[in-house]
Amino acid sequence: MVYLFHSAVSVLGEIVVNEVNFVRKCIATDTSQYDLWGKLVCTNFKISFITDDPMPLQKFHYKNLLLGEHDVPLTCIEQIVTVNDTKRKQKVLGPNQKLKFNPTELIIYCKDFRIVRFRFDEAGPESAKKVCLAIAHYSQPTDLQLLFAFEYVGEIYHNPAKKVNGIDPGGGGGGLGSASGQQTPLFETYSDWDREIKRTGASEWRVCSICMPINMVLCLWSWNHPNGSALVRMANIKDVLQQRRIDQRICNAITRSHPLRSDVYKSDLDKCLPNIQEIQAAHIKLKQLCVNEPFEETEEKWLSSLENTHWLEYIRSFLKHSAELVYMMECKHVSVILQEEEGRDLSCLAASLIQVMLDPYFRTIVGFQSLIQKEWVMAGYQFLDRCNHLKRSDKESPLFLMFLDCVWQLLEQYPAAFEFSEMYLTILYDSARISLFGTFLFNCPHQRVKESTEFAISKNIQLGDEKGLKFPCVWDWSLQFTSRDRLLFHNPLYIGKSAPCVQNGAVKTFKRSKKNYSSTLRGVPPALKNGIISEQEFLPRRNSLILKLKPDFLQQTESQSNSMEQYFRDWFAKPIDLHGIILPHISGTQIKLWKLCYFRWVPEAQINHGGFITAFHKVSLLADEVDMLNRNLRQYKSNSSLQGNCSELDQSRMYFRATSLNDTSGAPDFLSSSFPFSPVGNLCRRSILGTPLSKFLSGAKIWLSTETLANED
Repeated sequence: MVYLFHSAVSVLGEIVVNEVNFVRKCIATDTSQYDLWGKLVCTNFKISFITDDPMPLQKFHYKNLLLGEHDVPLTCIEQIVTVNDTKRKQKVLGPNQKLKFNPTELIIYCKDFRIVRFRFDEAGPESAKKVCLAIAHYSQPTDLQLLFAFEYVGEIYHNPAKKVNGIDPGGGGGGLGSASGQQTPLFETYSDWDREIKRTGASEWRVCSICMPINMVLCLWSWNHPNGSALVRMANIKDVLQQRRIDQRICNAITRSHPLRSDVYKSDLDKCLPNIQEIQAAHIKLKQLCVNEPFEETEEKWLSSLENTHWLEYIRSFLKHSAELVYMMECKHVSVILQEEEGRDLSCLAASLIQVMLDPYFRTIVGFQSLIQKEWVMAGYQFLDRCNHLKRSDKESPLFLMFLDCVWQLLEQYPAAFEFSEMYLTILYDSARISLFGTFLFNCPHQRVKESTEFAISKNIQLGDEKGLKFPCVWDWSLQFTSRDRLLFHNPLYIGKSAPCVQNGAVKTFKRSKKNYSSTLRGVPPALKNGIISEQEFLPRRNSLILKLKPDFLQQTESQSNSMEQYFRDWFAKPIDLHGIILPHISGTQIKLWKLCYFRWVPEAQINHGGFITAFHKVSLLADEVDMLNRNLRQYKSNSSLQGNCSELDQSRMYFRATSLNDTSGAPDFLSSSFPFSPVGNLCRRSILGTPLSKFLSGAKIWLSTETLANED
């Protein structure tokens, strides 16, 4: 084993375990003229392809400081297939398996929908076999402590002076180049929880410690509405009688915490939402649809195949149910309990969506990151099992991706209400596949402490008063990206407002204001005229938010259903308050496929000089011009020379910058619908021009059913 040298991007603690020279990386399926020659390296962190050849056909790609241009993290690998053309054999490699033939080709199927291919025509056959076996072994570890994060943290503790990019492990990290410089609360301390309780005005709730693993916690407070309604998560227990007694005690306590002593609404998520197995099955079908080879076999039925995956249907289910619970808290003034068998799968997603809809703080970058820390990481979402880091497929399910997809749907509909961009959401999803960050590595905080303490003892690491090792936090974005590239996280359409906070002991909470409405940048249905949505366009009954309200504490009546329907009708009929509540449009044509996330590696799916990035570029220039004018105005008012404050004039919160006021320069040549990613060398398909997919990429509607189609003009 040797340490990596300057020829490849390396991380502290990363070692080479095997390598092979004279390897050809395939760039296209129908020709080898663009292929690259180089060295294929397997480390304990990633697979790397090191080449001196320039990447063909590629005009731009963003750079990750942890990964090279051709690198794939080991935890991002889903399947490894070796092929021998001469013997017409192929084998899916598992850990500790033997390979009885010398491979001529290696195909890496990745969890982010990439397919990477390498040819060994000129490489030594034994060397090629060894590197394939090494990749299979290190990408499918049998123990949590074999993941790279432990090796990295061990090096940090033994060599405190060695820090990647100067970053300490375990920090909250603002890391976005924002003017506020806010740190993301990790909710690992009393103070973070106490600040959140004060921020939301939950005066009747207190922070307490628990001495049991998170999977044994029965009740967890999530958030408080300004009207006093609480959002609470609760797990079930097998003993029915004991469950009833516990339910009664918890409901009584929640009722007493409400200023109006309002009733409690219980939502049984296991009964009204798709389960984790159904979501996993939908994800597998979606992946097969997006990367299927050969494409010609499915292109004519592509849109119906998309519907048959049920992915968009499940997205709609979560958005619809979350919006119904928003109604209960906002309009009925009742507290809501999200009940689930273990209380840390579906409830993570539902609780987070409800808060994104209700609280504008969670639509800022720092607020959104704190939401993930609070509702996913500290609430015990099983990232280790659900992301399948240890290849235990029976527990895998992409709930976190579905949550990000649901948030993207809201971002798409209300772009001015979110501080972050869809690039940020996509990169956040990718970061869950990098085994350096403790954020997405464990099933619960208790597991992190237990496993890291055992590892520290085995490596003679002195912990002192620390509870377990501190791992790098994903919110330290400077560990992955330069300050320049991190500007892509910012949404130029966002209309900002100072975040709610606690100052001098006084709580500043959000309130839905009737002033400063902005409807110019909101996503609106085509039938919006004079602020009124036409009857036929308003939430079709079949896909409506107004479906089967089942409160446990009241018998459903027609008047209650009408009340909910009227609430949504009234809300959609008036201009949006970007700093108040937002509700999803969920009719068939308004739930869309997240193209940047799922199509970014498909060359034929790229729209050169097209896609949302063209609007993103133009608005960025306009926003930068406004910032430039504001800086000049401040400069003028301060009566100081321009030369004396050049650093401020050089600052910009936009990735795309105006060269001067009234900048009329065109879009850069490298812009495409896949920006900032590049499909070159990651996935290759034959032409799809004139197919349903190409029409869909150009903006055609997806017909989810014949009934929906019949209702369209």
